[in-house]
Amino acid sequence: MTKKIETAILGGGCFWCLEAAFNLIDGIVAVESGYSGGSVASPTYEQVCSDNTGHAEVVKVYFDSDKIKYKDVLDIFWAIHDPTTINRQGNDVGEQYRSVIFYTDLNQRTLAEESKKQVAKLWPGNVVTEIKPLEKFYKAEDYHQRYYERNPSQAYCQIIINPKLKHLREKFQARLKTK
Repeated sequence: MTKKIETAILGGGCFWCLEAAFNLIDGIVAVESGYSGGSVASPTYEQVCSDNTGHAEVVKVYFDSDKIKYKDVLDIFWAIHDPTTINRQGNDVGEQYRSVIFYTDLNQRTLAEESKKQVAKLWPGNVVTEIKPLEKFYKAEDYHQRYYERNPSQAYCQIIINPKLKHLREKFQARLKTK
């Protein structure tokens, strides 16, 4: 049987957090950290952090749609970040940390909009997540790829990423990859 691999492009704060979380989920084939939504071609991390490119830090999630659906990927996305803060996730502040879903087709757009409406009922504040068509995804520098996996004892990983992963493991235990 051939796998049907689809992609989702999502931004919800630092891409290290999203990448680490999605890499735990069964049906996720690969995750790439990158940039999207801005006006600069092939941006560098330093350019994106300057807040002058319009890009968000995002992940490109490759998933086997026979094991996990796009809607389920969105459910996980909503659970691992705060979609009510504009250009911010915790101490990470700037346009590159905004909450955003980049859709690749009309079906993804429809599912993202429906999902956002459902999530809005659960949050006391306004859900500010942008839903936009994907124009271009730029893969981030190699040192950003699988950052958490390669640097688990780094302070940011310990203080910021580990609590998110703990929450994810508790909430989505049935969806976790088995070793």
